[in-house]
Formats: sequence, C-alpha cells, structure tokens
Amino acid sequence: MFRESFKMSCQNIIYNKMRSFLTTLGIIIGVTAIIALITIVEGVTKEITDEFNGLGAGKITINTVGTTLKQGLTDKDVEDLSNIEYVSSVSPMIDTTATIVKDRELTEDVSVLGRDNIYFEGEKSLIKRGRAINILDIKDSNYVCVIDENLEKKIFIAEDAVDKVIKINGISFTIIGVMKEDDSSLSSQMSGLSSDGSIIIPYNLAMKMTEVNSINSLELMLSDSNKVDEVVEETESILKQAFNQNEDAYTIINLDSLLETVTSVTSMMSNMLGGIASIALLVGGIGIMNMMLVSVTERTTEIGLRKALGAEPMRIQLQFIIESVILSLMGGLIGLGLGILISWAVSLLLETTFALSLKAILLGVGFSAGVGIIFGWAPARKASKLNPIDALRSM
Repeated sequence: MFRESFKMSCQNIIYNKMRSFLTTLGIIIGVTAIIALITIVEGVTKEITDEFNGLGAGKITINTVGTTLKQGLTDKDVEDLSNIEYVSSVSPMIDTTATIVKDRELTEDVSVLGRDNIYFEGEKSLIKRGRAINILDIKDSNYVCVIDENLEKKIFIAEDAVDKVIKINGISFTIIGVMKEDDSSLSSQMSGLSSDGSIIIPYNLAMKMTEVNSINSLELMLSDSNKVDEVVEETESILKQAFNQNEDAYTIINLDSLLETVTSVTSMMSNMLGGIASIALLVGGIGIMNMMLVSVTERTTEIGLRKALGAEPMRIQLQFIIESVILSLMGGLIGLGLGILISWAVSLLLETTFALSLKAILLGVGFSAGVGIIFGWAPARKASKLNPIDALRSM
C-alpha cells in the first residue's frame, strides 16, 4: 500500500512541476536561512573562542590605577599574589613608548613592553626567529630585546634583525629575537602588541626607563584553570588590603568569565536567528497546505472514483500526507545545500572558521519534514472523508 501511494504521490508532483517548485520555495528559503545563519554564527563563535583560548586558559589579568597614597603594586603585593593557591606564576607588565635609533635613523613613539620570561612561556608560538627573554636576562638585567616583524620591516629593510643593536631612548639593546606578525590577532591586541611595531624588553629595565617603583599591571598564571573563581576571590582580598579597601584602584580581568559571556550571547543570538528563520518554514508550510487543499479540490473526481472502487480512507489520506512530506523534504534538502554553500562563502568572505552545525542541519531538515506532516494532515483528512457519490457527481 505504501509503495503504491508513494509512486502516485511522485507522479502527481512531477505532473505539476511548476506548482510543486513554487510550493517548496518557502521551505527552501526557510531551511537555507536556518542553516546559513546558525552555521555562520557558530563559526564566528568558534573563531572568538579560539582567540580567547589563544590568550591562555586560566589566566587572570590585574590592572591598577592606584590611589593618591599608593600608585601600584609593590614587591610585597606581588609576592602575596604569587603565594595564592593554584597560582603557578606571576608575570609583571610595564607598557610605555620610546624613540628608537638605528644607524642614526629615528623612529618615534614605538610601543615598548616590559615583560619577563613567564610571558613568553604563555606565548610559546610568538617567537619566529632567535630566542625569547629568559630568566637570566631578568636576573642580570641584560640589555636585550625582542622586536616584532612590523618593526623589523620598518627599520631593517631586507636585513635580519637578530643580533643587531638598536638604541631605545638612548640606551643600546641587542635584538635576540623576532616575533611573528599577527595584526588581526585578539591575542596580540590584548597582549599590548601594536600593528605599528613593538619591542619587548625585560620588565625591570622597563621600570628603570619609566622611572616607576611599582607595577601597575600583571598576569596570574593558574596551575588549575577550574579554580579561577577561588583565585579571583583571594586576589580581590589581597588587592583590597593593598589599596585600603578602595575597589576603584584596580580591575581584575578574568578571560574565562568573558569567554562564558561571549559564548552565552552568541548562543542566544544563534537561537534567536534560528527562530526568526523558522517563520519562513511556517509560511512554507502554509503554502504546502494551500496547494494540497487545491489539489484535493482538483482531484475530487479521482478520489471519488477510487473510493467507489474500494479504496480505504486511510490509503487516500496516506497518499496526500506522503505527497506533502515529499514536497517538504525536497525543499529541505535543496535548502540544506544552499545553506551550506552560502555559509561557506560567507566564512571565506569574513575569514572565519567554517563549522558546519549538526544542530542547524537537524533543525532545518527535521522541521521541514514536520511541516509536511502537520500541514499536509488537514488536506489529507479532507480527501479521505469525501463522499464517493458527491465526488462522482462532479464528473
């Protein structure tokens, strides 16, 4: 029974090609919109998540503005922070600008970052050539530096900068390494690197250069990223004591919390866009129901003749439901292909990750099949309840 009903449904769809296509158009648009929108949003979300993860899971950044009595963190404060349970290391950060001289050529307002060896341990892929600043450079106050490719291209034309000497605010520094160029990286931006060129020197030399006796920024590296909340709570307690309970004197940036917020917002956006796109599927379902009702009216004689020859109401109803489901699935599969194609093209255009969403596929195709059953049921039921005598009178 099913095989014959399926065959008759296909024949009727093929016989009315144009009407069938126009009927499925709403389903095609709806499924395409669901697949494309959700996939694009999830691809962007993955890109953002990867960027945040590149900053280091379980990393806490502290920035201080200080008070009139205390400008920043002392060595005692840094020691207290490093003694917090689950804090594996502390990396001070001193940022300033300086004038660079190379072969009597002047480059002004270059970003100079004071960092220690811990910073490079968290950014292992940062160095392209040469080496990073190590613990001996910090202890011995070696006048060494690491520059990025942007600055190398600017002041070392067609030269390898490693082992060359430059002057930073009149002091000679030996270049020991060159960092990768990554202008668009969120990691680079949040690490203080500039697209115009940056130099990293030992943080204790940066403190001498800026003539400051306290640290205004530092990063806490955690041994267990699942203990971020406990570390943040202990960090706040130490900072409150350090700044006499003045909470405006410092800020704590927890990247894990920011990542959770971003993920939550993008997930909400994905669901909202999926819901909006589903409206097109409802419109497409109404179009299918309208076509099936018209089809029942046009085929009244055929239905009456079949019932007069002994066809059961359930069989007639099944044929119309199958026809409705086939139309919906046709639209769903075409929409699936178009949605994947559009999302892939947009991901190339935006230079984001193409992450095909299984949720979007199941939602789009499953919804389209459901639409076929739901909106095809009423016309099918109407066809199955036709009186054979009334139907044959129209002959």
